[in-house]
Amino acid sequence: MCGIMGYVGHRSALPILLDGLRRLEYRGYDSAGVAVLNDGHIEVRKTAGKLAQLTEITSGPGLLHGTVGIGHTRWATHGLPTDANAHPHSDCGGRVVVIHNGIIENFLPLKEELQAQGHTFRSDTDTEVIAHLIEAELYGHEQPGTREPPRPLGGLGAERGNGGTREHGEGRDPRPEARSPSIPLEEAVRRAVQHTRGAYAIVVLCSDQPDRIVAVRQISPLIIGLGKGETILASDIPALLSHTRDVLVIEDGEMAVMTASGATVERLDGATVAKQPLRITWDAEMAEKGGYPHFMLKEIHEQPRALQETMMGRLDAPGAPELDGVSYSPEFVRGLRKLWITACGTAYHAGLVGRWVVEHWAKIPVEPELASELRYRDALIDPQTLTVAISQSGETADTLAAAREARKRGTRLAAITNVVGSTLSREADDVLYVRAGPEIAVASSKAYITMLVALQMLALDLAVRRGTVTPPRVAHIIQAMKALPGKAQEVLLRESEVASLAARLADREHMFFIGRGLDYAVAQEGSLKLKEISYLHSEALAAGELKHGTLALVTPGVPVFALVTQRHVYEKTLSNIQEVKARGGLVIAVAYDRDTEITKHTEVVLRIPDTLDDLAPVLAIIPLQLFAYYVARERGNDIDQPRNLAKSVTVE
Repeated sequence: MCGIMGYVGHRSALPILLDGLRRLEYRGYDSAGVAVLNDGHIEVRKTAGKLAQLTEITSGPGLLHGTVGIGHTRWATHGLPTDANAHPHSDCGGRVVVIHNGIIENFLPLKEELQAQGHTFRSDTDTEVIAHLIEAELYGHEQPGTREPPRPLGGLGAERGNGGTREHGEGRDPRPEARSPSIPLEEAVRRAVQHTRGAYAIVVLCSDQPDRIVAVRQISPLIIGLGKGETILASDIPALLSHTRDVLVIEDGEMAVMTASGATVERLDGATVAKQPLRITWDAEMAEKGGYPHFMLKEIHEQPRALQETMMGRLDAPGAPELDGVSYSPEFVRGLRKLWITACGTAYHAGLVGRWVVEHWAKIPVEPELASELRYRDALIDPQTLTVAISQSGETADTLAAAREARKRGTRLAAITNVVGSTLSREADDVLYVRAGPEIAVASSKAYITMLVALQMLALDLAVRRGTVTPPRVAHIIQAMKALPGKAQEVLLRESEVASLAARLADREHMFFIGRGLDYAVAQEGSLKLKEISYLHSEALAAGELKHGTLALVTPGVPVFALVTQRHVYEKTLSNIQEVKARGGLVIAVAYDRDTEITKHTEVVLRIPDTLDDLAPVLAIIPLQLFAYYVARERGNDIDQPRNLAKSVTVE
């Protein structure tokens, strides 16, 4: 989740941009940059690394003095975290500059078309395409692909210094016949985004129309702050609070034009939108959390959007997933004898779901192994295997060690991770990024749920390549997967029911989670969430194993969560529920909306929308995450930083 800033007003823009970006650091980033209108030219400074580096290269004699500018902190999605890939990005002549949060799904064909027209690209990002699309619209009405290639524009004028990139407008497009804008910037932006597909927030600055900043929202958030003689743009409220508490919230499909006197908002179809400013009463700490009391709750609520971004551009075709970063050959897939999955903690629990769907769909034997164990056993890994290593950070020490051990044995290595440029992603042959965005809370939620979808897409891709699923079934699975974000949002609307249950059970000291098949995999993650932040004793087990010891611990009033989303073992799980009830246990079921039978067997039912059983883990975990959160809150625990735990485990 990138950080975005923009300023139009009477004060120097640079200090305001840098201060706002600092207030957005909690969102996580790997590079930063600013662009300021300076004496009629756009000056760009950007660098990989932290804001301290950007502050260094923007200070001193080259200080940018303009009163209009934009700033950005990047969380890499396309292209490694480098100076060249940092935002802002410019067009050929350096007169249009763009920052961007999100993903342009169809950037590659657009880039190829623009290159054929004569446009020169300087980065590996999807963002740079936007700048060139706007250039094509702003300086000529022809659509891309319908006009003669433009003559080369002036050089970039980029200098390297202090570890970053410095770009300046002098020397750009020096020809006397240099074109002037043929339409307003906002119209050029409107036309340009019509060529794009994806989820994004786009912010645009143009040296030929220096009194304005144009911004477009399509899913990714944008907020405009209204001051006296100044207007400020940000991707989140904390960046604005030191300047104003009166804000406009830009909605999906809207475009805003900012000037020093305020902002106007239109739909992308040109219809005017009348907006009344909102008065923000949160303090700065609460604002960082989007109004939520804890980052964990905020991140649980971000899961529908995280799911959407993980699938974006990868499930457009009904016949097969299109997995960027995965390049194994059809011959390799056909010759696969076994697939290994290795990870730790929550990522390992995602891998247990991955085992089921790979075996079920692709008919490949799968062995999941804890990364901390794999390197110390004589694992039968060879060149006819694929090893999938899963790590949110890509820096988990045990997972890296296990992945390296697997590589020594000749396997092909695939990584599922959230961090572009991480050690795991660099060492893998194939990489599938989950695009969850920064996760601040130690207890993982949105990273886990996006790992599930990544594994499901990987399994479906393997199945299609091996011919183990029929085309109609593939289309049905893809359709069901694309419905998951909306169904996840439905689960979140039932939050109050979970909160009430947590208040009722927060004083218990022991809880159990049971399930069969995929439900057992989800039970393990639900139990871990409760342990991590509530500090309660919790245990997950396969429902059929209850009678082999654990049933001795089920006494009257002991809560037992039973997951019942797998139809082929439904009656078996009901039998295990009856075993619990016979000992006086309090049974709480996680079940589909359409399951009316379950109410005859349990005291409480937490409902999820109907979906394919193979996809149910994505929805079934959400009420369990919420339950863990509210129990911990009732007990007064430090939810975002639970005792004795760390976000990225970099020791073995």
